[in-house]
Amino acid sequence: MRSTLLITLSLLGSGLVDAQSPTVPDAVASKPQSSQAPEPRSEHIRVEDSDVRIDEVRVGGQTLSISVQPKGSLPAYQVTPQTGERTWKVLGF
Repeated sequence: MRSTLLITLSLLGSGLVDAQSPTVPDAVASKPQSSQAPEPRSEHIRVEDSDVRIDEVRVGGQTLSISVQPKGSLPAYQVTPQTGERTWKVLGF
């Protein structure tokens, strides 16, 4: 009878210990998940030679703007990346 009582108490005690320890899925589920995607990489590229300086801005691998500054007395201009069209800023304030 005494051994039966000891076995019963040890089984109940081990059940209480297991009930108090946190389980791994509960600990993982409590961490907040980041739903934001990382920001795309931006690059500023400058190419220069004896005649011209070209500044290009890329975000996520796509060219957003191209600025061309000829050396000498010629005015600077912008190149539209999609069409290749040139635009000059005539009156800048």
